[in-house]
Amino acid sequence: MNALQLVGGDLFAQLRPELRELALRGVLRSYPKKTVVINEGDKGESLFVLLKGSVRVFSGNGDGREITYGRIYSGDYFGEMSLDGGPRSASVITLEPCTCAVLSGAEVRAHLAAEPEFSANLLVRVIGRARAATEAARNMALLDVYGRLVALLEAHDGLTVLTTDAGVTLESITHQEIASRVGASREMVSRLLKDLERGGYIEMATKRITLVKKLPSHW
Repeated sequence: MNALQLVGGDLFAQLRPELRELALRGVLRSYPKKTVVINEGDKGESLFVLLKGSVRVFSGNGDGREITYGRIYSGDYFGEMSLDGGPRSASVITLEPCTCAVLSGAEVRAHLAAEPEFSANLLVRVIGRARAATEAARNMALLDVYGRLVALLEAHDGLTVLTTDAGVTLESITHQEIASRVGASREMVSRLLKDLERGGYIEMATKRITLVKKLPSHW
């Protein structure tokens, strides 16, 4: 057991073996809730293995408008899209207190050289996130707000999901976050959700939405 394992304790135990070996090359850093860990457009090659907590990945403009790409939870990593030395493609903010193992680009490349099988893991992750970004762009261009809302609720992408006898429940999700995911106002999202609730398709509680039955394709 090395010094980082002694400090990190159980934080490393919950990682997949291939990700644990990567994380052990990094430096432990802790971030309070609502800390911007990565700023869109900044230069940087650091990769972050999330050991504790969750983060939100988003883009914004000078007018305060944002679009959320998704959440990342402990046991995963982020920041890999800038390993080519290019600018950061999105911002990342903590949703709760977080602990990360932070690696430089050189450390990641050294790990890939020592553990070439991890290259496949990294490639799959990059392809998956590129595919998700393409799907999001497609939905923005081709679907109306209701269509984008249905796509998000049914895909559960980046959401906390609990399956019960009542149906599929999406937890820790607010109307504002949904609005930033589908590129609409919070008021419009709230109105559509209320309509679906009145129609018996969903049930809502504080930061929780339960999908009771198949959502209609049009509204």
